[in-house]
Amino acid sequence: MPPGRGTLRGMTDQLPAPAPLWPTVDELFSRLEATRVHSGQEGLLLRILKLSEEVGEVAQAVIGATGQNPRKGFSHTWDDVQAELCDVAITALMALRTLTPDAPEVFERHLAGVRDRPQQPPA
Repeated sequence: MPPGRGTLRGMTDQLPAPAPLWPTVDELFSRLEATRVHSGQEGLLLRILKLSEEVGEVAQAVIGATGQNPRKGFSHTWDDVQAELCDVAITALMALRTLTPDAPEVFERHLAGVRDRPQQPPA
């Protein structure tokens, strides 16, 4: 990897304390709702489809960080990939919050289920 192009290491050194997740999600959701153009089912579907756009940006950043596009070379860094992955997570949380006001409970219940899944397939 060329110098100065980022690394696979996390950027956890000397970060400020994280904002509480769900109050921040609610704040962002309120901002999105205030400027929403499409409402109802159409608005929900468009918000869910936004995930596809964000995942595509992750792919673009990975291709750029690894120099796989011969026309563009190393156009992104691994820091860019991290930022795009964060955008995917935020977009997914916004979509979930749009689908249900009980997003924290739905998410925590699902996370617990994923955590408690067996690591090995049944014998």
